[in-house]
Amino acid sequence: MRSIPRTRKKSPASGRAIATGLVVCALLATLTALLLPVQLFGESASAATNTVGYDDDGGGTVNTRYGPLTAMDRDFVKKVRLAGLWEMPAGRQAQARGRTAAVRTAGDHLVAGHTELDRRSREAAQQLGIALPNQPTAEQQGWLDQLGAASDENFGPLFAELLRRSHGKVFGLVALVRDQTRNSVVRALADRANAVVLDHITVLEHTGQVDFGTLHST
Repeated sequence: MRSIPRTRKKSPASGRAIATGLVVCALLATLTALLLPVQLFGESASAATNTVGYDDDGGGTVNTRYGPLTAMDRDFVKKVRLAGLWEMPAGRQAQARGRTAAVRTAGDHLVAGHTELDRRSREAAQQLGIALPNQPTAEQQGWLDQLGAASDENFGPLFAELLRRSHGKVFGLVALVRDQTRNSVVRALADRANAVVLDHITVLEHTGQVDFGTLHST
């Protein structure tokens, strides 16, 4: 008579080892799922921070009655002034040449906003002893020349593209300065600049002529 093979029973220790292994694997999978987004977010945040820069004048940090004044603070005040030197003329062109009410409205906001910020930047510079530029940069003058040479048909899209891209770049610097400055005059200027720049971004987008596909291509 043929004997029936006996089923070998698993020892309790073996069962516990398998269960422990499954728990460990589950924990590792969960940990990986949690850490991966954090790692990716950290890389993205670092990349975003690296896109925001300022020009270091080599003057270091100096003490003022309004708090420490850094190279970044000084560059920010200068950049607010520079923005007005080309964006106010661009806004006036939009007021005169805009074919749609939205483009003309954007021009109104640019002129009003940068008139105020220009005044505030000059007041801040006087308080802090910062020398300000009186002419736009060569690049900014080039943008004005492009707008001046554009046909009436092409003016609106070019205006929206140039101004929206410029405001998007400076928005990062405004946020960085507002976060890091310890100077009360610079902080107040950054507070107001933040509101004005956001308003300008909004009205430029409302023209319906911002090409988001190419907005950050340069």
